[in-house]
Amino acid sequence: MATEPARKGRRLTRGTVLRTERITPHMIRVVIGGEDLAGFSAGEFTDHYVKLLFTRPGVAYPEPLDMERIRAEMPREQWPTTRTYTVRAWDPEAVELTIDFVHHGDKGLAGPWAAGARPGEEIYFSGPGGAYAPRADAGWHLLAGDESALPAIAASLERIPPDAHVRVFVEVAGPEEEQDLPTPGDADVVWLHRGGAQVGDLLVEAVRKLEFPSDDVHAFVHGEATFVKTLRRHLRVERGLPMERLSISGYWRRGRDEDGWQSSKREWNREVEEEEAQALA
Repeated sequence: MATEPARKGRRLTRGTVLRTERITPHMIRVVIGGEDLAGFSAGEFTDHYVKLLFTRPGVAYPEPLDMERIRAEMPREQWPTTRTYTVRAWDPEAVELTIDFVHHGDKGLAGPWAAGARPGEEIYFSGPGGAYAPRADAGWHLLAGDESALPAIAASLERIPPDAHVRVFVEVAGPEEEQDLPTPGDADVVWLHRGGAQVGDLLVEAVRKLEFPSDDVHAFVHGEATFVKTLRRHLRVERGLPMERLSISGYWRRGRDEDGWQSSKREWNREVEEEEAQALA
C-alpha cells in the first residue's frame, strides 16, 4: 500500500506491541496498545487505516519521533519509511488497536516486522484515515478483494446491517488462508483459491459471472491494482454503476514495490478515469 513520510501537522502516536498471533500461514495479527493510544479514535469507517513508520537501521532519531525535525535536519534517505495498513479492530475500552499483516517470508518491510515483533516493542503511526462503511440503505452489498483487502472486508462484514444480503469474494493462495468471517448480515462468502493463477484473475471471473439481484448495490473492491482496474471498468461501464455506489482502489500493484506504486498511483488513477470517461461517453 502507500509509502510516504507522515505529512506535516499529522499527529504521531507511539504504540507498544502487546501480543501477536499467526491467524493463517501468511497472516499475522499484531495488537498494539499504550498510553498514547488514549487519544486514538476509529469506528466511523470499516476501511480505517493507519500509517506505520519504520525507522532505518543505524540512524539516530529524535525522541519522541518528530517528523518536522527529521525533515528539517536529516537527509531524505534517512527519513522513516511509511506503510499503510487497515485497522482490523479498535477497542476503545481496552485501548487496543489490531492490525493484520500479510507475511511472505523476508519479502517487504511490514510483514517481516510483524513476524518478528515482540511484546514491548514500540511503533509510531499516524491516522486513522478512511472513507468506506457499508450503507444501511443499500439493497445489497458486494465485497471483493485479495489478501490485502481481507482485513477491511472482515471489518465491513461485522458492520453489515442485520439480515442485509451480501455477496463476498475473497481470493487467497489456498484453503489454509481462509478465516472465519462473522457477520450479522445474510452473507454468501466465496473463497477463491489462487494456486498458480495470477492475482485477481479468479476475482474478475467471479464478479463478471455474478448475477446481480438489483442495481441497488454498495460495492467494496480493493486489492492488486490490475484486477481492480478491470473490475472498476466492469462495474462502471458494463454494469453502469455510479461512483457513489463504489469504494474501489488499488492497494498495491504487481511488478512494483510499494514506493514505486505510491509515486505513480495518482497518474495511474488519472489514466483509468480518462479511459472510463471515454467508454461512458
